[in-house]
Amino acid sequence: MRTTGIHTFMRRTALATAVLVGSGLLLGSALVSAQTENSIKMIDSAALGITSAEIASIKAQMQAAVEGGHIAGALLLAGNKDGIAMLETAGTQGPGDATPVDQETIFRIYSMTKPIVSVAAMDMVEDGLLSVSDPVSKYIPEFSNMQVINSETGALTPAQNVMTVEHLLTHKSGLIQAIFSPDTDLGKSYAAQIPGDGSLTNLEVAQRIGKLPLFFEPGTAWHYGHSTDVLGAVLEVAAGQTLETILNERIFEPLGMDETTFYVPASKASRLAQPIHGEMGDNTVVRPQQSGGGGLNSTTEDYVRFAQMLLQGGEYRGARILEPETLALMQEKRITPDVSREFFFYGNRGDWSMGFHLQPVDASNPDGAHNFGWRGIGGTLFLVDPENEFFMIYMEQKRGGPRGAPFDNNVAQRVVYEAVLN
Repeated sequence: MRTTGIHTFMRRTALATAVLVGSGLLLGSALVSAQTENSIKMIDSAALGITSAEIASIKAQMQAAVEGGHIAGALLLAGNKDGIAMLETAGTQGPGDATPVDQETIFRIYSMTKPIVSVAAMDMVEDGLLSVSDPVSKYIPEFSNMQVINSETGALTPAQNVMTVEHLLTHKSGLIQAIFSPDTDLGKSYAAQIPGDGSLTNLEVAQRIGKLPLFFEPGTAWHYGHSTDVLGAVLEVAAGQTLETILNERIFEPLGMDETTFYVPASKASRLAQPIHGEMGDNTVVRPQQSGGGGLNSTTEDYVRFAQMLLQGGEYRGARILEPETLALMQEKRITPDVSREFFFYGNRGDWSMGFHLQPVDASNPDGAHNFGWRGIGGTLFLVDPENEFFMIYMEQKRGGPRGAPFDNNVAQRVVYEAVLN
């Protein structure tokens, strides 16, 4: 429960206005009881229009990816506000591990951390602790007097635009990341200044980034990078708490996401999925950094709670995380015509909002309904589709490996949509 007390918590429940005086503790107890129930409530697959034949085909494709050595194991889930219409698994938690993948397997979700941190940021906006128009320098002085680097000449010029919290949420900050710009001089500077071993605190990482030039004027282009890591540091300064505490109090505890953590307890190490291709860090070793850009570990059972909350307009089992209008604001397109798409992963397709990708549900109608969500570099994906009233989650663990996998997060999204919309 938040340090601001029971009344703040009660304000975030659907029934708060009716019971705020006198019976608040009763309601709090009822919510705690509701959140301890498993989030995986199975319903008929027909609720999403998915047939048994389609499920069998999906299962076979997942198994083929396992048997072909592309992945050790995977889980695919689709559901709506009433429950889970499809949950299929294949393979095991890792090479040499006989434990089957299931809803309690712990995955490194990497960039699926970003939407969670973005929601926490907007929750703090609702509470008046920060504004999306605030300059980043208000919280981290190193972002004052920024300079923009000319990628061709290396020349530095004073930035004309002030970097704001909104720029961090929308990846229009001018910040990049070495992994996504390895051949640029600035990317090399990031690699030299920002260690990838988690040895710095969030604030220390942000302070180092603030001393580096910007790749472009804030607000003029989209570029993936350390924006959400810096956002995490901003939240810490604004709240006077660690990012872990902020997420626990504002999202994980109200939703019952008790196994979503920055570091996995040693007692749960046997449940942590391991990659068959590529290397991933040992997330049982606690380090100073709590990366808002990609540091969380989670189970499918936990992430269902977050996804279902988003599908239901910001509320899950009586706990309100965001007001509907705030969540609607987070789904507005932010790559406007004056913003360069040169570095946008999807070119002219789709958009980006304050924390989520936006993908057209119908590729032939780019201005039509969109889903929203994001993916992780370790192979995970989630998306929420308000138009068709469902969400999906895909979990696997790999980085790299042979091309031509018969199943991955892209295939997962395609086959779910084919099944739901046929």
